[in-house]
Amino acid sequence: MEKTDFQWIGSKEHFVDQPFITKIGEIEIGRFGGNSSAGQSKNEDACLVWQSEAADWEFAMLLDAHQTAESAEAVLEQVDAHKGKIKALLSRPLQKAFFRNLEDAVLNIFQEESFLAHCRNLQGETACLLAVRKGKYIWWFSVGDCLLYLFHPELAALGQHQLNQRQFYEWIGQVNTFEGAIPCYSSGTRELRQGVSRLFLTTHGLVECPGNPYSEPASISRSMERKGGIGEMLQSIQQCGVRDSTTVISWEITIQDPAAMPSDQ
Repeated sequence: MEKTDFQWIGSKEHFVDQPFITKIGEIEIGRFGGNSSAGQSKNEDACLVWQSEAADWEFAMLLDAHQTAESAEAVLEQVDAHKGKIKALLSRPLQKAFFRNLEDAVLNIFQEESFLAHCRNLQGETACLLAVRKGKYIWWFSVGDCLLYLFHPELAALGQHQLNQRQFYEWIGQVNTFEGAIPCYSSGTRELRQGVSRLFLTTHGLVECPGNPYSEPASISRSMERKGGIGEMLQSIQQCGVRDSTTVISWEITIQDPAAMPSDQ
């Protein structure tokens, strides 16, 4: 049976000076810990990927911690502890409340008192991005400044590439957006266009590299159109002397059903 689950944390395997690509089913995961020549000595990124054996959904989580990787490890453990509940939700048929129910579940997971108490004793905090594809829809839940792109020719023709917006001063950990009276995060749902779409999640090391080779979404899209695009990008930022670590998760989805179009077309 093909492996469908994957998780990694940079404190256990840092990939400093060593770009590395893993493929889990149809999902590619690229990791680069940064350049030691630029002063890098650790990796505080982390990620988690689940896929259904029936190929009707994917769940990806990307984490970018600072100070230490303790907060990223805590979030990984918390989400993994609720794997059965989340996978049960993802396996239900699509309905109008599908993603609302999923969002409520994620909020409950991150607001559990035992988890909040654990976070208070951590050193540092982490950005956290979740992305779920179910059927012809994509849903995301974002705390902080990780990035989610959706590449499709119809959207690119209109200059649209990015789904979420980077939010600064949001984290989970010692400083925790879920400790406030109102939790702060962003989320959204989009219909995927007919044909081939590519989802692309990244930590900010890719877009803040010296020389800015990938500061514009279109440059990432062009690289991903070529075979070995993730490897090309990781090698490029290595050659540019990037210090910060970079982790990317990407996969393609082919949708047969027509998507919404203007009524006059």
